[in-house]
This record gives sequence, C-alpha cells and structure tokens, in this order.
Amino acid sequence: MFRKNFLLSVIFSFSLFSHLANAQQPTLTVYSYNSFMSQWGPGETIKKGFEAQCHCQLDVVTLGDGVSVLNRIRLEGDKTNADVILGLDNNLLAQAKQADILIPHQISKPDNLNTDWWDDSFIPYDFGYFAFIYNQDKIKNPPHSLHELIENKANWKIIYQDPRTSTPGLGFLFWMKKVYGDEVANAWQQVAKHTVTVTKGWSEAYGMFLKDEADLVLSYSTSPIAHIINENNHSYAAAIFDEGHYRQVEVAGIIKYSQEVDLARQFLRYLLTPEIQRQFAEKNVMYPIIKTDLPDAYKQINTIDKSLEFTPEEVEKHQKGWIREWQSAISK
Repeated sequence: MFRKNFLLSVIFSFSLFSHLANAQQPTLTVYSYNSFMSQWGPGETIKKGFEAQCHCQLDVVTLGDGVSVLNRIRLEGDKTNADVILGLDNNLLAQAKQADILIPHQISKPDNLNTDWWDDSFIPYDFGYFAFIYNQDKIKNPPHSLHELIENKANWKIIYQDPRTSTPGLGFLFWMKKVYGDEVANAWQQVAKHTVTVTKGWSEAYGMFLKDEADLVLSYSTSPIAHIINENNHSYAAAIFDEGHYRQVEVAGIIKYSQEVDLARQFLRYLLTPEIQRQFAEKNVMYPIIKTDLPDAYKQINTIDKSLEFTPEEVEKHQKGWIREWQSAISK
C-alpha cells in the first residue's frame, strides 16, 4: 500500500509540475493562412523549432487565405488573440496600415536580402510570382502570354481565386490591370467565358485542378517544385507569359494589441534565420527573402524573366475601384 500511495504521489507531483511549467510559459498566437500548417507546409517545423528555443507555446490559427486573415483581425479589433499576422503580402500593405492594427517591428534590415523589398511595419519572409499551372501530360502547347490565355482559342478551362478573399486572386486582379489597363473590363468578360469557378482561397482552387476540373489554375511559378520534392512528379509546369508575371512578397507583422511584443519580435527574427528560410524554399515553395542555397528542384522549373508590380500607393488608391470593375465585368 505504501508503494502504491508513494507512486501515485510521485505521478501527481510530476503532473502538477508539468502543468505549472506549461502555465508559466507565455503563448504567442500567430494568425496565418491554411496552407502554412498543411501536411506539406512549413508551419509545423517552424512551430517546433521556435518552441524549442523560446520556452513558449506557439499557437498558429489558420483562417483561409491572406485576405481572410486580415479581414478577421480587422473584425476582432482590440479583442483579437493574434500577436503576429503572417501571410499578408505587398498588395495588402495599404489595407493593413489603414486598419491601424500594427506596430513597427524594429528589426534591422539584413545585409543579405535577396530582393529590394523592406518595410518598417512588416518583415518579408519569402517572395514569388503568380502563374498559371498546367499538366504537361495533357496540354502540349500551353499559352505563352496572358493575351493568349484570355483570347483562349484552345478553349482551356481555368480556375482562379476571388480577389476579395485571396492573395493570389488579388494578385491576378492587379496582373490583369497591369497588362490590360483601361481595356481590362473586356478582358475579364473573356475570362468569365472559360472560368470553371472562382474559389474563396488557393487550397480549394488547386485541389480542384488536381482533380482535373480545370486545365489551368492560378498559383505560383514555383508550385511545380512541391510536386517534384514531395511526389517526384515532373508533370506540372508554369506557363511563362511574354508580358511578365506579377510579384508577390509575403510578409509578417506584430499586432498592436499583443501582450507578447518582445516574443513576437523574436519570432519575426526567427523567420529570417537560414534554416527557416530553407524551410520556406522547400515547403512553402517560394523564393527565400535572404540569400539561401535552394533545393535542386528549383533548377528544374521555368523561371520568370520579367517582374510586374504596382506601388503600395497605387494599390491603396485604386484597389476598391478595380475590384468593382472586376465584379461588374464578370456579372455581364
């Protein structure tokens, strides 16, 4: 009986100690997009690695796509649990700053940046280019320009994402406007004739494409890397367009209502470490923001020669009008 009671006492004491230890650990809450924590995404590795060095708990809450994440924090206001927002991009900067939800990150610009992009409120952690992905086993002569895709004499079926809820969808909106200018409404009407559906987010769109529900899907020029690394599948490729491709820079920032600001800054710095930048290259299949050795799969994909982008000021001034223009055109 003594041994039994002693053993129970030890177990109870250990359980209580573990509970108290966990209770004393701070929790950092990150709002992000769904694919960040998916089976193939970088989120789980980043979570485990950061928890091992911060003596904290990292709680990652996924909320669809980048636009959805921003909308959720704006809706929650000062009641939000978020300390860090991860997964917005250069096209959402103006909206996020207008919403007044951030504080400066106070992190020095690294000397080994892989791009010209830096901001006081957001740190960039990777970048890439929007592109339409196709299966080379099924399409032998893909479109070589955005105009060729829009004219669509081959009658390709396409899927893209809603610019009101998705960062790729918003990027496509700007890409179309950059190429077509004042003629974009007519171009959107052409797109509508061949669109299978407009999805809320990237995951839904890409999943439908993989089920052969469309010939081309809006994604990233680096998306084929995921198939090469994870499946040894070389069937998928990005259609490279003569006009160029719209650039996306993915960013993270600190929510001004956070009670864990120092921990949040530590997390942002962690995103820029070489091992995590490699994770973004391998599992987010985007180009790292600092100079990093890339997996061999990057040598096997089509590369982008011409980058397109609006300034944050242009986006802030015109975005709402361009979305209304899109809505009006596709409804006709």
